[in-house]
Amino acid sequence: MRDLRIVFMGTPDFAVETLKALIENGYNIVGVITAPDKPAGRGRKLSQSAVKEYALSQGLHIMQPTNLKNESFTEELKALNANLQIVVAFRMLPKVVWQMPEYGTFNLHASLLPDYRGAAPINWAIIQGEEKTGVTTFFIDEKIDTGEVILQEEVSIGKDESAGELHDKLMETGSKLVLRTVEDIKTDRVTTRKQPESGELKTAYKIYKETCKIDWTKDINSIYNLIRGLSPYPSAWSYLENGEEELSVKIYKTSKEEAEHSHKTGAIFTDKKNIKVAVKEGYLFIEEMQLPGKRKMKAKDILNGYNFLKEAKMR
Repeated sequence: MRDLRIVFMGTPDFAVETLKALIENGYNIVGVITAPDKPAGRGRKLSQSAVKEYALSQGLHIMQPTNLKNESFTEELKALNANLQIVVAFRMLPKVVWQMPEYGTFNLHASLLPDYRGAAPINWAIIQGEEKTGVTTFFIDEKIDTGEVILQEEVSIGKDESAGELHDKLMETGSKLVLRTVEDIKTDRVTTRKQPESGELKTAYKIYKETCKIDWTKDINSIYNLIRGLSPYPSAWSYLENGEEELSVKIYKTSKEEAEHSHKTGAIFTDKKNIKVAVKEGYLFIEEMQLPGKRKMKAKDILNGYNFLKEAKMR
């Protein structure tokens, strides 16, 4: 049985669940590495990462390097004498860092590798209309998400599930997979397999503002999947043309109705309860939307305070 001394690296809520599971299962966390505090909000007050907040509550040793190759940081890391490093939703590590511990550095990734390598695997799995995804633990190597796989767990994606809902499912499943991985390392029972490189791999590259703009000329399922795959963050958006007004609106939730019609793509139709947009194979009903300077609202609440003209359209 190995005596593990673990350094944990992570930043957002997704990583907190795993750190919490390690602490609650009695593992020795000798250090936590997370992103530096950032100015946030109108007052530009320094905001701490979710991982830092939890680590502080547990009295853990915290490091927040801006440069992972900085000698003073690597010396401080070395002094912790860790023999295992665990990475969950952090950033790319230099070789000097991931090669340091005796039992290696492994990462939790929110997809079934080798598919959906990259920064946004949860979003892209839904945007591409997948019915299943999962989580993978793998040992880090020189490239991004290419190391030898330790364990994987499959997770189904509901046909109406949003990225936020899938995030929470994978966060929980992932924390359990990390515990299984650590147990295998502790008892020296780890077996790994190389990732296949043949065939066409699906990627999960970083999402930009242009990625999030809705193209209303696409098929109904593609638009529907884009909206739920970006909800609640970073959110799909569109221009709403309403007479002389052109607004940039965020759309968080829709439902779809397949039907034949002769309306122009993007045309908006409303009644007392519904806002629907014409697309090629039918209509998308907007269930949750945010107008500029307003909070996210349900369609009925928007219709109470905003007047859509007859020629209103999305583009």
